[in-house]
Amino acid sequence: MTETKNDSLMAAFKDLLAQERFGSQSEIVSALQKLGFSSINQSKVSRMLTKFGAVRTRNTRMEMVYCLPNELSVPNTSSPLKNLVLDIDYNDLLIVIKTSPGAAQLIARLLDSVGKADGILGTIAGDDTIFITPTRDTSIQQLIGNIQQLFENSL
Repeated sequence: MTETKNDSLMAAFKDLLAQERFGSQSEIVSALQKLGFSSINQSKVSRMLTKFGAVRTRNTRMEMVYCLPNELSVPNTSSPLKNLVLDIDYNDLLIVIKTSPGAAQLIARLLDSVGKADGILGTIAGDDTIFITPTRDTSIQQLIGNIQQLFENSL
């Protein structure tokens, strides 16, 4: 029975985020409480947002709201990433990837999952921009090659 209640909470949570009208965690808590989930609190909502990879982005009314990415798990290299990555550029120190609005964190999670083995020391992602820095022994040209190879099937 607990599983069923948890499943209905997750479904309600996803439905609320799909509405793209909640700009704060407290608004999500209030909406879930109105739906009958009286034991929900801000920390639980925060954990759920993290679990599902929710991001804050602008809705059609240009308000900052929480929403779920199209894919709820870390994407893999067979995902249609070409629809999300708009541009890849670099200088002598780092690589910048421009994405569709709201997609940067999803792409950065993929890059972070590849990590140091392919020369990625770390990423910083905003709404539509990712900064990538190479490991100490990886040149920018080598890292660009690794990233392009990673996206080869998708770009």
